[in-house]
Amino acid sequence: MALSPMDVTQFAAVDTARAARMLSEVRSARLSGGRAPVAPRPVIEQSWERMLRGGVDPEHDFRSGLLSPEEVRRRRESSELRHVLPVLREALLSVADVAHHIMVVADDDGRVLWREGSAPVLRRADGLGFELGADWREEVVGTNGVGTPAVTRRPVQVFASEHFVRSQATWTCAGAPITDPRSGLLLGVVDVSGPLETMHPATLAWVDSVAKLAEARLRELHTQSLERLRAVAAPVLARLAGRALVADRDGWTAAVTGMPYLERVVLPKSPEAGARWLPVLGACTVEPLAEGWLVRAAAEPVPQGATRIVLDLGQPRRWSVRVLGGAEDWARELSPRHAELLYLLAVHRGGRSAAGLAGDMFGDPARTVTVRAEMSRVRRYLGAYLEHRPYRFCEDAEVEILLPPDPRDLLPHSTAPAVMDGRASTGVR
Repeated sequence: MALSPMDVTQFAAVDTARAARMLSEVRSARLSGGRAPVAPRPVIEQSWERMLRGGVDPEHDFRSGLLSPEEVRRRRESSELRHVLPVLREALLSVADVAHHIMVVADDDGRVLWREGSAPVLRRADGLGFELGADWREEVVGTNGVGTPAVTRRPVQVFASEHFVRSQATWTCAGAPITDPRSGLLLGVVDVSGPLETMHPATLAWVDSVAKLAEARLRELHTQSLERLRAVAAPVLARLAGRALVADRDGWTAAVTGMPYLERVVLPKSPEAGARWLPVLGACTVEPLAEGWLVRAAAEPVPQGATRIVLDLGQPRRWSVRVLGGAEDWARELSPRHAELLYLLAVHRGGRSAAGLAGDMFGDPARTVTVRAEMSRVRRYLGAYLEHRPYRFCEDAEVEILLPPDPRDLLPHSTAPAVMDGRASTGVR
């Protein structure tokens, strides 16, 4: 009797060698167009399809250049993941070492920044190119436990010949994305890997739980930092008239006066003191204050003039919205959910009700509470260009969507019915 795709990892725990042979047959059949004894798991089959479209060579190991030690150090020092290394180490390393695994932490570019665990396994990883500074993006080295979770934005276990590139078929790995709990943006991936015989079906759930612990720790640290900034901001804002706020270096608001609370303001990547124009607030003056910025707004918050909005969905892992032609051009990276919402509004220029968006995203028109909450967050930075009842872009805004070269690569993480339809048809309605 043929196994269903969902049985493979459970079967591998009982008979690793036989499961590996079966998956090797599945991979060979899929690449040659023959009949496979078992269907690949959907997450693996979808990844293989991306590799075939992208031209990744399944038979030859390709390795891009390693980052220099200096660049690895620089990325470590600037990565938010450095704050959660103690959580990852405490929860993963002791078990990983006993189980002959290693823990790998990669940034949002798929670059390996930390790698610890069993010394013999580390040496075997070197032979696979799984080294510090290595590039393990899916589009570079094929289906794997670092690159594939970064694309799908969900935990993925890759066992034996589920790896697209043959040289990795002696390996097993389980990786989970770590996202910024404030914005939903990808920070990186934590992965537990080891030789084929060390595979266990519970590893994926374990790694995913630890990734969620890391995200909770990031949320706690951010709350603490805003509380410290709020204590500094309170006496300063008390002396000011008009609209003003204090935000941290990333634009997250600690305190406001004379205006409704904004969760976040869009600050340039390297803000400078002086006169600025900021989305939603309009003309402002920006001054450094402790570990953040004091932002004082002028009277007019709404930009004037024609506007061009560019929704860039052309990359597999990063999406952004750019606003051009207003008082000042600006851009913002989008979370997976906001990328989905803005895509739907861009292809439905006539607008969508909350129920319509809920149906588009979840296949359930009743999930309007979730849609309204997310749209409220979108309006905090794009509200000057959006209208509601129904939700839509303003009529005088020119909206452009930049799509992937192959429509099947549109928002590959998404399971929204309307996005899945869009992968087959990119026509704008």
